[in-house]
Amino acid sequence: MIAATALAAALAADTGLFLGEDLIVWILLALGGAMFVGNVMALVRPPDAPMQEGDLERAPRGRSITMAVIGFVVAVAALAALIN
Repeated sequence: MIAATALAAALAADTGLFLGEDLIVWILLALGGAMFVGNVMALVRPPDAPMQEGDLERAPRGRSITMAVIGFVVAVAALAALIN
């Protein structure tokens, strides 16, 4: 019942903004999640063969782990901001 009244209040307080006042937080959640998933997948499943000359066989491990951690932290912080 509380969720229904909160949803009704949110719909009634239409600000005219796409995704409401939290647009930047939604964008951060999407970008952080994509950064995390993309870098983890680059480590777990590298391409079968280099596509062009000069391409690496696998992603650099240190950089990929660092970028995955940054993406995870951004996604968790954005999710916490949306929950509060």
